[in-house]
Amino acid sequence: MLKLIKAQVASLTGTAIDFLTTIVSVEFFHLWYVTANIAGNVLGGIVNFTLGRIWVFQARGEKVHLQAFKYILVWIGNIALNTSGVYAFTHYLSLSYIYSKVIVSIVVGIGWNYFLQKYFVFK
Repeated sequence: MLKLIKAQVASLTGTAIDFLTTIVSVEFFHLWYVTANIAGNVLGGIVNFTLGRIWVFQARGEKVHLQAFKYILVWIGNIALNTSGVYAFTHYLSLSYIYSKVIVSIVVGIGWNYFLQKYFVFK
């Protein structure tokens, strides 16, 4: 149970970086919300990987390049799911990109990221 809680804290930290990057990119740099979402996902992913490796799963004994490769595979799926979900909710349902991002991030974070990180990346 402690590992799940730590994973959620790491995920929330990565998500905070992701959201901050996305919102700043859209609101201040006037990037398209899809481009900003990808940038946010990448930066949040770097933070999440680092925290997952060192703190959550304590997997420092594994080769970092192998873990990073596995993480990148998972994160490519994450970026694809997040970006297509944000686009669909924003474009077709006329939701704010921020609301879209919240909804999609929760679903993908729980249904995709946690399990693949636990059983594939940091096993």
